[in-house]
Amino acid sequence: MKASTGLPPERVPVAQIGFGQVRHTRHRPSRNAFTYATYFLMLPMRSLRANGPGALARNRRAALSFHDRDHGEGGADSLAWLDGVLQQQGIDDAQGEVWLHTYPRVLGYCFKPVSFWYCHRADGSLRAVLAEVNNTFGERHCYLLDAPRYGEPCEAAKVFHVSPFCPLQGRYRFVFMRTEGATPRTVARIDYFDDALGAEPLLNTSVSGELHPLNARTVRRALWTHPAMTFGVIARIHWQALRLWRQKAPFFRQPPAPGDFVTAAVPAASVEQHVP
Repeated sequence: MKASTGLPPERVPVAQIGFGQVRHTRHRPSRNAFTYATYFLMLPMRSLRANGPGALARNRRAALSFHDRDHGEGGADSLAWLDGVLQQQGIDDAQGEVWLHTYPRVLGYCFKPVSFWYCHRADGSLRAVLAEVNNTFGERHCYLLDAPRYGEPCEAAKVFHVSPFCPLQGRYRFVFMRTEGATPRTVARIDYFDDALGAEPLLNTSVSGELHPLNARTVRRALWTHPAMTFGVIARIHWQALRLWRQKAPFFRQPPAPGDFVTAAVPAASVEQHVP
């Protein structure tokens, strides 16, 4: 028997799919910028637990699907893993909806450079965001952003090696935005500052998109528009790496992974309230 959310049917959150863009700009030693179309999932994890997956192909084969083992420590229940992380970090008031912004598997394959877990209080206010980062070396690390606010920056020290063309130093600045309406829109922005080289960011990155209910029609749209989307993610990463190598960008060898799986970030109130 499925658990109930206690909400009328028209207010129960449903799985969504976002259609939008990824933007990336590197400023040094020479400018390298690109933009490409993408799509992603936005999943209400507590509602899916209570009401079932609906149109979402979850933990089963499909042209477009979501698998819990692609997150956290690879277990069968990624939401249980997240709740465990929050408890370990002393966050016990994120009992509201958890929205997971992530890439799906397409034709059984996925690579997720970063996924965002938006954790809300029971009253619907944002309590924490967990940024779950994967690198191309098969490693994963999480940055926990405690007490963030939509539209305002929060920071985390960089402790996890992602690109061989960026050093393991400096900090990330995160900004999240969400607009409601007939067609909701979400934006997640990450700027990387290599503090040894000055106050300006080395990288500006963002992923944004308009959110639509996940159903047979929107799944067809995603697959027809980008039939090999997740293969394209990893292909573009290697293509941009080749471009940086040809531009003679500094190269940094892979260091050991951090000892802790989760890095706690600076609360939003301690960061200057300005988005560069």
